[in-house]
Amino acid sequence: MQGWSEADIPDLSGKRVLVTGGASGIGYDAARALAQHGAQVIIADRNEEGGKAAVAKIRALAPQAQVDFRPLDLSSLAAVRQFAAAMAAEGGKLDILVNNAGIQPISDRRESADGFELTFAIGHLGHFVLTAGLWPLLEAAPQPRVVTVSSMVHGAGSFDWDDLQITRGYSSQRPYNQTKLANLLFARELQRRVDAAGGKVKSMAVHPGVAQTSIGANRKQLGKFQLGDYFVSLVLKFVMPFLGQPASAGALPTMYAASAPEAQGGGFYGPQGFGEMKGPPGPAKIKPAAQDMAVARKLWDVTEKLTGTGFLS
Repeated sequence: MQGWSEADIPDLSGKRVLVTGGASGIGYDAARALAQHGAQVIIADRNEEGGKAAVAKIRALAPQAQVDFRPLDLSSLAAVRQFAAAMAAEGGKLDILVNNAGIQPISDRRESADGFELTFAIGHLGHFVLTAGLWPLLEAAPQPRVVTVSSMVHGAGSFDWDDLQITRGYSSQRPYNQTKLANLLFARELQRRVDAAGGKVKSMAVHPGVAQTSIGANRKQLGKFQLGDYFVSLVLKFVMPFLGQPASAGALPTMYAASAPEAQGGGFYGPQGFGEMKGPPGPAKIKPAAQDMAVARKLWDVTEKLTGTGFLS
């Protein structure tokens, strides 16, 4: 199947890009490709060793690449605010923000420093506060974009508004599904609010299909495994590569949304192959769970209250 590829990324000279979770996997390959096409790329990740190694790898591939690393812990709202404030204080602009970072949780429920369920804290709440904090830099760019990475499993997500932190009936897949639904709804509601305010930011969501990344291996850092966690890790390690594609291919929808002139604000992009599991990027199916914009507005309002952060209100 032929279609859009890395070779179609336009010249990004003069563009400034921030990629969260860029130390490995889809985030790394998105950062690499955008840097190789002239963008000034900042990799933001909790993994300092991995982030610095990613920068070295990109510079080895493209000695002219403008790429740097900055530590960012999305699980701490204070750390996110400090990170965003430091960038805002530097001034300038931010042309592309890629909200990519996330975790695949384990069977034991974990909480962030702020007392939120960890998967939701990193994947949604942290990115919400980051986007808000970097908003002045995005508005300073001529054609800014915000790309938020969701997943095919968004359709299995739901919100229990009385127990959004999933303190009852917790299972490892439930917070992941919820977070990926939140990612897509955030991207869509962000675009709706931008349009209502007459703004220029393009907000898009993407999903990688089925891609082999380090998210499974990184689960070992989250705590002690139970039997089910070993099974999930085996699936991620052996089954996913058979059904899917390498991380570099899984990053294509992110690259497309970040750079393609034809990518539209409010769009959702993913692989175009069978079941949207792999293939070149294009429009993806928004499942019923993510089609209710009343839910998107409620999620935004609840997120503002949880984080104490508001923008485009």
